[in-house]
Amino acid sequence: MCGIIGYTGYSDARGKLIKGLKVLEYRGYDSAGIAVKTNGQDEIIKCKGRVEKLEKITESITNSTTGIGHTRWATHGEVSDTNSHPHKFGKVTLVHNGIIENYKSHVRKYSLEGKLQSQTDSEVAAAVIDSCYDTDPISAIYNAVKEFKGTFAFAVMFDDIKDKIFAIRNVSPIVICRNNDGAYIASDILAIGEYSKEYFVLPEMSVAVLEKSKVEVFNTSGEKIEPEMMPYDWSNNDSGKGGYPFFMEKEIMEQPDVIQKTVAGRIKDGFVDFSSDNIDDSLFENIDNISIIACGTAMHAGLIGKGLIEANIRIPCEVHYASEFMYKSPIINKNTLVICVSQSGETIDTLEALKYAKRQGAKSLSIVNVRGSSIARESDSVIYTWAGPEIAVASTKAYTTQVCIFFLITARLAQINGTMSKNEISSFIEQIELLPDAVKYVLDSREKLHHLANSMLSAEHVFMIGRGQDYYALMEASLKLKEISYIHCEAFASGELKHGTIALITEGTPVVALMTQEKLKLKQISNITEVKSRGAKVITLIKKSLNDGSLECSFELPDLADDFMVVPSVVAMQLLAYYVSSDKGLDVDKPRNLAKVVTVE
Repeated sequence: MCGIIGYTGYSDARGKLIKGLKVLEYRGYDSAGIAVKTNGQDEIIKCKGRVEKLEKITESITNSTTGIGHTRWATHGEVSDTNSHPHKFGKVTLVHNGIIENYKSHVRKYSLEGKLQSQTDSEVAAAVIDSCYDTDPISAIYNAVKEFKGTFAFAVMFDDIKDKIFAIRNVSPIVICRNNDGAYIASDILAIGEYSKEYFVLPEMSVAVLEKSKVEVFNTSGEKIEPEMMPYDWSNNDSGKGGYPFFMEKEIMEQPDVIQKTVAGRIKDGFVDFSSDNIDDSLFENIDNISIIACGTAMHAGLIGKGLIEANIRIPCEVHYASEFMYKSPIINKNTLVICVSQSGETIDTLEALKYAKRQGAKSLSIVNVRGSSIARESDSVIYTWAGPEIAVASTKAYTTQVCIFFLITARLAQINGTMSKNEISSFIEQIELLPDAVKYVLDSREKLHHLANSMLSAEHVFMIGRGQDYYALMEASLKLKEISYIHCEAFASGELKHGTIALITEGTPVVALMTQEKLKLKQISNITEVKSRGAKVITLIKKSLNDGSLECSFELPDLADDFMVVPSVVAMQLLAYYVSSDKGLDVDKPRNLAKVVTVE
């Protein structure tokens, strides 16, 4: 949550900062600001609202080559011009991601009552750094952050130090790169990746000093250290809209390609092979149970993983909300494999749960999309989803590639544990390889889904019903509709309707019914009939081979084995949610009250 950008070099700083903030706006978009050095002074311009507004009010700034910027998602203090970043106190100007939990004690300790302009913990951090500053900026930063409890990423400028940016972090991400035109800092490589083919993640509690011609990093002992450089392997075109009105539509349409990319390199000679991920079979051996830890959409992918693993491998598998995991005394030991799922690899709840599990002796594997992210670095092993940059707040292609990784893990576990024959594993993998075409089938039929979306535009409530893996798929579909259309939507296990929830069904209530599981077909038909008899307006999505005319079919899904139907099913319902939101005239990519990356607990 919140985005940081910084640049010092030989070109126009304001232009680079605004460009970077536009990329980072998915991390927070209630306010934005920049601070640039002009004529020896730190000039701060900030405002409530989107980066587009900031761009207009900073047009006159043309003579600065050093600056920092921020796009905010409010945590401390209301949304306002004053609470926007950057913040300045004394000689210190900074931008901040994270939360300083003990900031109120610093207000008292440093006698800041009546001296602060904002309600934020970030301005308090600037005041503490300023109070520690004499002539040595690195010592001032270290001495200040030693007092802070919480997570933070700071980019700092000092009034009396020309053309230098200082940075430090604890948990919250900071990435840095440079080229012949200067040095760049951001909270996400997407904002600065176009400037260099390699970058590094700032090590925790190390100070980076960015100058026009170099970047240096120092540890707490003041020793210079060499950070690990990583390649930036996403095309600049990947982060644009590609001619679509919204990033979400573009990202939905990319799914056949990213699924193919995610699975193809991990299938060799008809078997799953994770050697390119530097994972050998020892990771999956001698495990008695599996714990999947995730939040939101990633957790829904984990539920699919649970169903696959338990049905095909017969290993007990639990799925945990990351935010609840370590507070519920989970049963974790050296025979547990913990699988953490996160698109960004920076989700703070998942990261802290992972650290807890490792302290209990568990093996750890992460499924993430961003190379070098915090969760990836903390895990024993990592499998990257090759989804490319995902800008829309509502996740789409990240989800389907995460599910595909669970298919691959299931196939590998089956081979190691002998729970499938060679022929069964071969058939399983053939189904994985059919997924891109199955998704393309849905995408090619998207106008039918657009037509179905019209029936939900004025709905106050929508319910979704399914059985088995269909129910888990609908949990994700329900979240998509809620977060981008603001329609109250709930997914129900169909068999539970009669135990209370059918009381919510009234005349004209839209109900989305999913039917892709052959062994549950007759029971699902019965449940659909139940809600129809109560006056529900039912939208049915049915697998082609199950569409025998016994139900009116609203949308026919392609044929795959039952285990694999979740992918085309969810893609269809991503489109359904997308069309509802866009036809209502909403900002599909930036839904209210939500940010893409959650880096505060």
